[in-house]
Amino acid sequence: MSSLDGPVHTPAQPPILSPAGGANQIRVRAYNERLVLSLVRLYGSQSKADIARRTGLSAQTVSVIMRALEKEGLLSRGEPVRGRVGQPSIPMRLNPDAVYSFGVKMGRRSADLVLMDFVGNIRLQLHQTYAYPLPDVFLDFITTGIRDLENRLDEKQRGRIAGIGIAAPFELWNWEEEVGSPKGAMDVWRDFDLHTEIAARVPYPVYLQNDATSACGAELVFGIGPSYPDFVYFFIGSFIGGGIVLNSAIFSGRTGTAGAIGPLPVRGKHGETMQLLEVASIFVLENMLRERGIDPQPLWYSADDWIDFGEPLEMWIQDTARALAQAIVAAASIIDFSAAVIDGGFPGWVRERIVQATIHEAAMLDLQGVVMPDIIEGAIGPHARAIGGASLPIFARYLTDQNVLFKEVENAEGT
Repeated sequence: MSSLDGPVHTPAQPPILSPAGGANQIRVRAYNERLVLSLVRLYGSQSKADIARRTGLSAQTVSVIMRALEKEGLLSRGEPVRGRVGQPSIPMRLNPDAVYSFGVKMGRRSADLVLMDFVGNIRLQLHQTYAYPLPDVFLDFITTGIRDLENRLDEKQRGRIAGIGIAAPFELWNWEEEVGSPKGAMDVWRDFDLHTEIAARVPYPVYLQNDATSACGAELVFGIGPSYPDFVYFFIGSFIGGGIVLNSAIFSGRTGTAGAIGPLPVRGKHGETMQLLEVASIFVLENMLRERGIDPQPLWYSADDWIDFGEPLEMWIQDTARALAQAIVAAASIIDFSAAVIDGGFPGWVRERIVQATIHEAAMLDLQGVVMPDIIEGAIGPHARAIGGASLPIFARYLTDQNVLFKEVENAEGT
């Protein structure tokens, strides 16, 4: 899935098997089939005439492709649209039950495992917290968790699983002091091949990507992507991370680290220079709570169910907003993004307060010569990293690169 850039490890190219097989058979789909599925996903539903107009393919070719996809169960028919001259138009939609995918988020304080359907809905999920991540704990969570979720599916559903996508932070060993692990405990990650170790334990293709890049990809594919072709993305987890979307595709840069906004320099409340991650990260809030004798564990039990910690939470929101506003202005001075998207591992009411505070702080900065983007909330929420991971196998097997898709649409509609 090259639209979700950053280092992605994928299995060897699978063989081409019978096109009559279901999702349980690994198959390289023809480009036009992928394009049709991608357009239906992008627009929600499409008739054969819509697809022919958007792709430039002949009506006969589109009809053959869509009949084949419907026969495989990947597309399903909607209600006929009447009232026009000629035969009624029949919209086709992705069948949510046609394909499933596992997505795993490995964080510095917790892990999530989700089962996602073909249209991005989470069907099942598991959550685990820990003091700090270690390989054995994480591998056990994945292997036992997958068995648990598989047992909740029938045989037909299990045969439709496309693979496993892992969203994990890179270079975990660099932050052992911040996560409070014993000195040297995180060094085990230096030579640990996460992709290989997981692939040896599960019967599915495994894909690996940076967690913030995965979250950005989920926002692009399932969130605000169709409305904003260019945006800078901030995901506030234990440590803040992010991504850059240009021309409806993630831009990863020469080394794959473009959009790693954590090290971006900002001014602290006392005028000192700090990195963005030293202000706008949940580990900062965790330390603030601990210093006040407040148990920070509820931060990690469930990202959807934070309690209102009162004064320290409000202080953290204001500090975070001040730093984010500086980061957004810096980004907008280089690229005229249409939006700055803020999301994170917390409930919607926290995200809303951060966004509103960031808008307020940005308005107080010197904006001469800067065209400010829309500062908006992310549409995906706390599970963005796991959803982004789960999308990797689906794109690899069934859909087109997001960048290619939008170019095809623009070319077809411009003719």
